[in-house]
Amino acid sequence: MSHNSFGHLFRVTTWGESHGPAIGCVVDGCPPGIPLTEADIQPYLDRRRPGQSSFTTQRQEPDQVRILSGVFEGMTTGTPIGLMVENVDQRSKDYSNIARSFRPGHADVTYQLKYGIRDYRGGGRSSARETAMRVAAGAVARRVLGEGVVIRGAMVQMGAHRIDPTRWDWEAVNANAFFCPDPVAAEAWEETLLAIRRAGSSIGAVCEIIAEGVPAGLGAPIYGKLDADLASAFMSINAVKGVEIGEGFAAATLTGEENADEMRMGADGQIDFLSNHAGGILGGISSGQPVVARFAVKPTSSILTPRRSVNEAGEEVEVSTRGRHDPCVGIRAVPVGEAMMACVLADHLLRDRAQNGDRTK
Repeated sequence: MSHNSFGHLFRVTTWGESHGPAIGCVVDGCPPGIPLTEADIQPYLDRRRPGQSSFTTQRQEPDQVRILSGVFEGMTTGTPIGLMVENVDQRSKDYSNIARSFRPGHADVTYQLKYGIRDYRGGGRSSARETAMRVAAGAVARRVLGEGVVIRGAMVQMGAHRIDPTRWDWEAVNANAFFCPDPVAAEAWEETLLAIRRAGSSIGAVCEIIAEGVPAGLGAPIYGKLDADLASAFMSINAVKGVEIGEGFAAATLTGEENADEMRMGADGQIDFLSNHAGGILGGISSGQPVVARFAVKPTSSILTPRRSVNEAGEEVEVSTRGRHDPCVGIRAVPVGEAMMACVLADHLLRDRAQNGDRTK
C-alpha cells in the first residue's frame, strides 16, 4: 500500500494497524539541534488517548511514545526521527462476527475492492488508531515552529448543536470532555451524547483549529497553496467529510464589502487587518493573521443499530457493530487536527526558508 507519507521538507510517514503489535511514524526533514524528548511528545498523545471519559471509546491504551532514532542527548540530529507506540488493548474477537461482512459507512468494502484483502480487526490501516502517530509527529512539528506559533483547537458543534461564539473561553477547552470552548454548551452536550450512547448510535461534529503567530509568507502559488495543503491534511483525517478556511461556505452569503478584510497601517509600521474573513490566508499565502480552519466529522459508522449490507460472498446481510467505539469521533479529532495544522505549517516554514532564507517579511 503506497501513499502513507505527507509533506515535502517536513515529511511524515506512518505505519501500523489498529490491532497490530505497534504503530509508529518516521519524521524526516526535522532540522538538527532542536531540543526533543519523549516528554515533549507525550502530553499531546495523552490528550488524544482513548478511554479518558464515558464519551469516548473505552479501549485502554497508554499510548506511551518511544523515540527510536534521530535524537541524541536530547537534541535532534537531522536524521529521520523514529517514533513508536505499542498497542496493548486489542480485542480482535469483537470483530469476528463481521469478518466477512462490509460495515456500512466504513472503508471495508473499498479496501476489499481495491486490494482484494483487508484487515477486518478494527479496520486495520483505516482505523483512527493511526492518528495517534500524527499527533506524535505534530509534537515534533511544534518544536520546529517554535513557541511563537500557538496552535489550539476546539469542538464547536456536535450534531445540530452549535456553541455560542460570544461565550468562547480557551480555558474551558481542557475543562470538559469535549474540547468545547463554551462551558454552557459542553454541559448540554453531556446529556445529548449520553442519550446517543445509550441508544447505541453516534453523532457528527465540527472542529475548529486556530494557529496564531504564523509568519506572513508561508505558502506559494499556484500549486503550493497553504490552504490547499491544509485542506488535504484535514481531509486525510478519518471520518472528515468537509473542510473550510476562514468564513468558508459562509462567505457565499456575504457581499464583497462584507467579505473584504480591510487594512490600515499600524503604529508599529506593520499592516493591520480590520477583520479576518480569509482565515489568515490570501492567494494561498499566509497574511500574518491567525490561520483559522474548520472540518466536519461524520457520525461514527460503528453502531449497534442493524444496517443493511452485503458480505464477501455477495449475500445480503444485516450488520450490527459491537465492541468499543467513540459515539462522537469529533471529540478526539481535535488534537489530531491541531497536529495536522502543525505538520503543514512546519513543512511550509522549511519550504519558505529554503526559497527565501531568513529574510524579514
